Amino acid sequence: MSEWHGAKLDFNKDLSYSDYLALDAILSAQHPRSPDRNEMLFIIQHQTSELWMKLMLHELNGAIAAIKADDLPPAFKMLARVSRIMEQLVKAWDVLATMTPPEYSAIRPYLAQSSGFQSFQYREIEFRLGNKNKAMLAPSLHRADAHAALTKMLGENSIYDEAIALLARRGLPIDPAVLTRDVTEPTRHDPSVEAAWAVVYRNSAEHWALYELAEELVDLEDAFRQWRFRHVTTVERIIGFKTGTGGTAGVAYLRRMLDVVLFPELWQVRTTM
Repeated sequence: MSEWHGAKLDFNKDLSYSDYLALDAILSAQHPRSPDRNEMLFIIQHQTSELWMKLMLHELNGAIAAIKADDLPPAFKMLARVSRIMEQLVKAWDVLATMTPPEYSAIRPYLAQSSGFQSFQYREIEFRLGNKNKAMLAPSLHRADAHAALTKMLGENSIYDEAIALLARRGLPIDPAVLTRDVTEPTRHDPSVEAAWAVVYRNSAEHWALYELAEELVDLEDAFRQWRFRHVTTVERIIGFKTGTGGTAGVAYLRRMLDVVLFPELWQVRTTM
């Protein structure tokens, strides 16, 4: 019997669902090191997060290319998708938060110094969003491919750099120093950029595409902040203020990262308008 209610049942010669998704490789990629059953949760939580981050980077790279090409409608779609991915990642912390301190303590010795701090995809996302930091190249030195990709991204325009360049191309006055700045450094507030966004907000009908871009970027940073905040609270719930496995100060370090502002002028303009 090769069919049932019209559904194909025989896949000896055809592409199946599991073949297409390479499920054998994905579902056999969990290798707990401890005897504790809760380690499976910890592994799958982080593996699925890395898959979502891969998609996020795919969409961010597409949005950057679209903005650079002055093709904004596809960029809006991709940015909206990135924000929704971050919402998924926020909810994912709810699952990890079911792990109690004793359960985590049972697997922690088996993690050695491995840590989410070392996620090169997360660093790529930060670089694409403009939070550049040369020091963050070091954790990927043992992986030549990841280190090369991060090094390349460090020297490329972030999505916000491209948005500012677009403001200039659309005739809004931007200080030339901003357009020729060292893009390996993190984004810094600039009065001319804030003034340009103020013009966009005050004259939204005239600059509707830029107005929509501004709001997509604010949505994106809003979602990113929520993702980071949920990370902090989940870590504090599970390990308190212990040092992180990667050597950071744990919650104290993560709380400092909450103060990072990706698109400063888009937030400051709300106060000054």
